[in-house]
Amino acid sequence: MDNSKDILHLGSHKFTSRFILGSGKYSLNLIKAAVEQAGAQMVTMALRRANPGGKENIIDYIPEGITRLPNTSGARTAAEAVKIARLARELGCGDFIKIEVIRDSKYLLPDNYETIKATEILTKEGFIVMPYMYPDLNVARDLASAGAASVMPLAAPIGSNQGLLTKEFIRILIDEIDLPVIVDAGLGRPSQACEVMEMGAAAIMANTAIATARNIPAMALAFKKAIEAGRNAYLAGLGRIQNTASASSPLTGFLDDGN
Repeated sequence: MDNSKDILHLGSHKFTSRFILGSGKYSLNLIKAAVEQAGAQMVTMALRRANPGGKENIIDYIPEGITRLPNTSGARTAAEAVKIARLARELGCGDFIKIEVIRDSKYLLPDNYETIKATEILTKEGFIVMPYMYPDLNVARDLASAGAASVMPLAAPIGSNQGLLTKEFIRILIDEIDLPVIVDAGLGRPSQACEVMEMGAAAIMANTAIATARNIPAMALAFKKAIEAGRNAYLAGLGRIQNTASASSPLTGFLDDGN
């Protein structure tokens, strides 16, 4: 299947890759592997790590031609998220913004309602808003009404590698929301990325699963192949599930020889 014609639309931008690198645990090796092996065309970045002139600046790690997706990591309210987004734009990071509003310091679960508020404000200011959210249908509908370019439900708590704990809720969003559903946070295995792509997710964001692998480039490549396989299976149309056995060819056909 020619995936070069399978385009992911986010705002007015087009992407052929359906893998987005999160940058919670970033390094030159990780970003290089994500771009070269996984084919990432978008990389998130926390504003606190965009530190011009500092010793450690994530902007220096992101290659030319890769879209930067600033996030509002550290924001606890909509007002703080809006402030961070505006600062990111002033620093030249573009109009993409991933909204993260997190007050819960133990499980790092997003505050959906503050996220809606921030989305409403920033879309009116021309941002391409990609909100991180706990998968809730009513919240997703409100985010869509607020002008979000996608919704980004968590699969499991950030950095946990626990997999698809919210699978059935993500499935509801895929079925009911007319926006790209980008599964974010918690995926630990390529097989889990494949599974959610088979469900119809538009893309995957991953970081920890690759960053903590023994062989980062090999794991990045594994995620790429899994995402492509899941996407191709979804586009091909998965076969039906039956409760009874059904032979793929007649069991007694070889006996019917006319004798």
